[in-house]
Amino acid sequence: MLQGKTVVLGVTGSIAAYKIANLASMLVKQHAEVHVIMTENAVNFINPITFETLTNHKCLVDTFDRNFQFHVAHVNLAAQADVMLIAPASADVIGKLAGGIADDMLTTTALACKAPMLIAPAMNTYMYENPILQDNLRKLESCGKEIIEPASGMLACRDIGKGKMPEPEILMQYILRTIAMEKDLAGKRVLVTAGPTREAIDPVRYITNYSTGKMGYAIAQNAMLRGAKVTLVSGPCNILPPMFTEFYPVISAQDMYEAVMERQAESDIVIMTAAVADYRPAQVSEEKIKKKDGELILPLTRTNDILRTLGEKKRSDQFLCGFSMETQNMLENSRAKIRKKNLDMIVANNLKVDGAGFGTDTNVITIITPDSEQELPLMSKAEAAGRILDAIIAS
Repeated sequence: MLQGKTVVLGVTGSIAAYKIANLASMLVKQHAEVHVIMTENAVNFINPITFETLTNHKCLVDTFDRNFQFHVAHVNLAAQADVMLIAPASADVIGKLAGGIADDMLTTTALACKAPMLIAPAMNTYMYENPILQDNLRKLESCGKEIIEPASGMLACRDIGKGKMPEPEILMQYILRTIAMEKDLAGKRVLVTAGPTREAIDPVRYITNYSTGKMGYAIAQNAMLRGAKVTLVSGPCNILPPMFTEFYPVISAQDMYEAVMERQAESDIVIMTAAVADYRPAQVSEEKIKKKDGELILPLTRTNDILRTLGEKKRSDQFLCGFSMETQNMLENSRAKIRKKNLDMIVANNLKVDGAGFGTDTNVITIITPDSEQELPLMSKAEAAGRILDAIIAS
């Protein structure tokens, strides 16, 4: 995902410095070029050799080190960077950056860097809450730097409060959001539904389906990385929602209907991947539920057709995409749904095809519009999400 991207990591003197080794490894696995710059204090917490081994690049510490290729190193790295992350960022370095002080390799590189800059403070709670430190952070934000809010918990000094550097996985998500994809959906609001719904039979049992939500979550993630403001309405799933999205968990089809209708009007693109139950148990007393040959006969009533309602409410400048799960006559049935429900696009897959449908990490889809069909081969759901959004943007 980060092929051809250059990430510069600035590491300062904090016990959290050791965590950046894991982040450097994660970035290399995503095929990024990773360069690490350390302050002199940082080398007391982790050896530069660690970063050199992980990144296959010399770790820079000394501004006047002559043991590397002849160039003005801090200017060269600043020019190469697609993003610069300073983590952990100590109070000292934050103060220098806010004051425009450049007295070591890290701060001189940061001052010369025009790429997006992320800063992850890590320090004692009382230091973090100090008004001077907070003023420095606000000043950096006013200059276009993004401040990653520290986590709360027990700190190295045994105080409990805000000041912990976020885990490498979270820092990775900030980097991905910043540089992983072109921001071709910037300024767009995208509403995505995902997962199954559950219709209660009684306090113990419910009707549902096999949807895991993976396809919808992948679309929400891809749209977020492309700069969209994403709202994800999801039935019960065992997946963490993508960071930087507005997440609304729901249970029943009626819950999803209400959540979607409340938000559809403000959305530019609506993508309905959720596998919503078509029926729910009718609200009747237990005495009226019939039994035949010892088996329960459960009266059912239809749930609201969310996609049809969205089609009826669709604005002329709004894009509506549905999903179609078919076991036969896939193209014919899907095209009928486009007409019947006033869709701009439908993504169809045949549940009989290996690797497609519920519960897998892959999918085999056909993207159908009123005047075109695009049949795609087996691919990951993350890749399929990208192709779906490509098709929407191109429409």
